[in-house]
Amino acid sequence: MTSGDLRPGEIAVEAPLRRDASLQFIGRIATPFKTRAECPRQGDAEAGPICRLEIDPLWHAALAGLTEGATIDVLYWLHEARRDLVLQSPKRDGATRGTFALR
Repeated sequence: MTSGDLRPGEIAVEAPLRRDASLQFIGRIATPFKTRAECPRQGDAEAGPICRLEIDPLWHAALAGLTEGATIDVLYWLHEARRDLVLQSPKRDGATRGTFALR
């Protein structure tokens, strides 16, 4: 992404490269969407399309004990989402707010 991708009122920063914590990706979510533009914004999980969790084989044993229909929490990383915005202006209303106020 470049600064040309900013909407009016948005501000991006150069994030520091600290390593206080890290993430380990264990798989991916397969969706019917082919492009970022096709993805819904704050979509309705109940009315959304059926998606599939694809867990990397290394982690298959960690699924032992999960039963069909069990509730799990899934933390996911939207790989094409910007990571540098501190102020954002969502398309739906254009009002500029801090990133943490949007989630």
